[in-house]
Amino acid sequence: MSPNLFLPLFLSLCLVFVSLPRSTAQRGGGGTVVTELWCVAKNNAEDAALQGALDWACGQGGADCGPIQQGGPCYDPTDIQNTASYAFNNYYLKNGMTDDACSFSNNAALTSLNPSYGNCKFPSSKTVNNASISEASGTLGVGPGSADLSASHGVAQPWLSPLIVALFLPFILEL
Repeated sequence: MSPNLFLPLFLSLCLVFVSLPRSTAQRGGGGTVVTELWCVAKNNAEDAALQGALDWACGQGGADCGPIQQGGPCYDPTDIQNTASYAFNNYYLKNGMTDDACSFSNNAALTSLNPSYGNCKFPSSKTVNNASISEASGTLGVGPGSADLSASHGVAQPWLSPLIVALFLPFILEL
């Protein structure tokens, strides 16, 4: 490749690298990317289907539904979506955090957007970038694992791209 073509190509690649979006996940130990997930009721699910799945999750399913009972921090008898989401998420965390544990007859789905609201804190799972589960965090979402990281950004390293250009530019110019 001639030097006249290599320099623009290299600089274009550097520009692409700099403009790539940063990860919205946090970095865990060992350089792995950690994402929090929650199992929530789908927005388009029918109320009757959600109520049936909620009854099953809190009964036979064994989910801890205390927080959605009267007097609990997540009690809201007017919002079946939030109530079912809390029960679905609790069941998901207790039952292996698999896709099957967040189905509820296709009325639930995983999200990386924290569904917590007011005093109602949803505990989350933590997953590693290769999709294997590393841990579940927090009882009722108390502690560092319960922070809403859905709008956070990875740490930008603005010095990296100029460093790469500074290291390779002399070699490119000699070509």
